[in-house]
Amino acid sequence: MKSKKLSEKILRSIKSRGFSNIALDPVLETKYILQRSGENFKKFLFSFYDLNGKELCLRPDLTISSVIRFIQNKKDNREKVFYSGEAFRKTYQKKDSIIKNQIGYEILGSNNKQKDNKEIIDTSLKILKNSGFKKSVLKIGNVELFNLLIDKLDIPRRWKNRLKRYYWNENYFNELLKRLETNSDIDPVFVETDKSRYQKMRKENQNKIIASRSYKEVLDRFNMKIKDPRKSSTGKKNTNIIKQFLKIKCSLIKAPKVLNAFFKKNRINITVGKGFFPLSRNNNKNLRIEFSAANGREVEFYSSMIFSIEVKIKSKFKNFISGGRYDQLTANLGFRKVSAVGAAVNMNLYD
Repeated sequence: MKSKKLSEKILRSIKSRGFSNIALDPVLETKYILQRSGENFKKFLFSFYDLNGKELCLRPDLTISSVIRFIQNKKDNREKVFYSGEAFRKTYQKKDSIIKNQIGYEILGSNNKQKDNKEIIDTSLKILKNSGFKKSVLKIGNVELFNLLIDKLDIPRRWKNRLKRYYWNENYFNELLKRLETNSDIDPVFVETDKSRYQKMRKENQNKIIASRSYKEVLDRFNMKIKDPRKSSTGKKNTNIIKQFLKIKCSLIKAPKVLNAFFKKNRINITVGKGFFPLSRNNNKNLRIEFSAANGREVEFYSSMIFSIEVKIKSKFKNFISGGRYDQLTANLGFRKVSAVGAAVNMNLYD
């Protein structure tokens, strides 16, 4: 009963902000999901084949269904939409449900990013206000800041790509930091040894195969490492900068000052202005607003602004709304790029 009443309040709040209701297909082509998340994600899908041999799956996420609909309907103009339904995903945790009830709202074809970011945040705050929770916290982050930091660090390009690619996967990301800190990717002693091998291999037939790779492929890879080596002293320094950045938490109003002080201290040429954040003030006395550099890392497709709203139920804070910008999502699915920003409401709060 609580969930039904809450759902009605949420849908009324979204409609009042001018969003139009749409229906989403519960079935997607599996290739779109795997193209974005990789083959390893297939184990979480409920997949099957149709009579023509095409592999399909139950939608694991409503946002992906929505952006595919936008593309396939050949939409170009800005569109404010909302939807509700079930998402289906396998899980290792017995206590977690394989069926997630979601309500989502988004702006597709978003041209004015700051305006549309604020629209999604304001809609989320209206939902929060009308839902009647007494204590809540809004956490805001920005993936773009992390990417800017990585671009400025004195590390090889391949490492920059790795860290950006796996930012959302915290466990693997931490393993990468350990390797970066210890320079395990490239050892100066082995480099010197391999240089002699390199010279010998250059004189051989470049089409010769070794360990399933041609000599040319092996030499090209080694050459890239030699041209872009790391000093043994920089691994620990850069790892420490990344770790300290991800620990930054403060009130949103202080975020530009705190971030600029951090970058200045570490001699990194980045200036953070108010444009990175969609809010300037807080009119809700029951809401705490804070900046968290690591906020939203568990969702892969966000590209810049990220936010989440947690509400206090009994003695614990639970995630209620999460969202952000996902301008690269359609491109990652194999379509043309479409700017987008949106949010999803967790309807399993009382499970």
